[in-house]
Amino acid sequence: MENQTKINEFLLLGFTENGKLEIFFFVLFLIMYLMAVMGNMMIITITLMDFRLRTPMYFFLRNYAVLEIGYTTAAIPKALFNLASGRKTISYAGCISQLFFYFFLGTTDFFLLTVMSFDRYVAICNPLRYTTIMNEKFCTLLVLFSWIGSLAVILAQTLLYVQFPVCGSNIIDHFFCDSKALLHLLCGDTHFLELSSFILSVFTLLGTLAITVVSYVNIISTVLHIPSAAGRQKAFSTCASHITIVTVTYGSCISMYVIPERDGGQNFNKVVAILNNVVCPLMTPFVYSLRNRQVQDALKNAFGYKIC
Repeated sequence: MENQTKINEFLLLGFTENGKLEIFFFVLFLIMYLMAVMGNMMIITITLMDFRLRTPMYFFLRNYAVLEIGYTTAAIPKALFNLASGRKTISYAGCISQLFFYFFLGTTDFFLLTVMSFDRYVAICNPLRYTTIMNEKFCTLLVLFSWIGSLAVILAQTLLYVQFPVCGSNIIDHFFCDSKALLHLLCGDTHFLELSSFILSVFTLLGTLAITVVSYVNIISTVLHIPSAAGRQKAFSTCASHITIVTVTYGSCISMYVIPERDGGQNFNKVVAILNNVVCPLMTPFVYSLRNRQVQDALKNAFGYKIC
């Protein structure tokens, strides 16, 4: 018989048992986390301050920056606390909360990336109708759909998780409460839960990715028909930042939640999770600010104004 004693807390194994490595990881992840938060805060501030950035593209980018701050905060601060204190535990309620917010914000991430690709599609393939289609009301509805749609899906999935008691072991071989790691500890017949999790992953990852790919296929087809080289370069440059973020975000998540797990898969998932939790939010401000002339000009004006 499986031991179904109620579990009040979990033990997160984290990255390593080596004390010196834990200190190294703490310093590294703390620096990356602070840079990610400050960089995305910079995007939020600059798109609110500069009237030239009050366009649909920067409205979506501002929402995406808010999302990235929440997404990295869902898991990294607790991991940093565990590394610093050496306690590596998390309460049952904290684990379920972390599970919910991590996947809620992550799913919203994919929806919002799809919305941003649609925005670029309309801007390049239908430039004369862009302001008519991407009006303020429609943009707000797209963002609300991204947040509310993911909230409904992930809330239902999280409620399925809490229906199952935890069997015996309370050890999670990860640095946060990931769904795949937690699934191994649940009692009872979890086949439906596993199937629903897989379908959800396919829908949110491959479904939104398909829409994004279709948008960019049409964008590339349109750009290649632009007669001037300067025009083609300008059109591609507006999409390069978004393509970079899409590639890294989707690549890391598909490898974790869609592709079947291999030998040593949990260690691989930890590495990819770091890429997804810290590196992607850190990339966002640098990719969008360093490659975007309008953001660069807005930053120069903002800092120049403060100095004066």
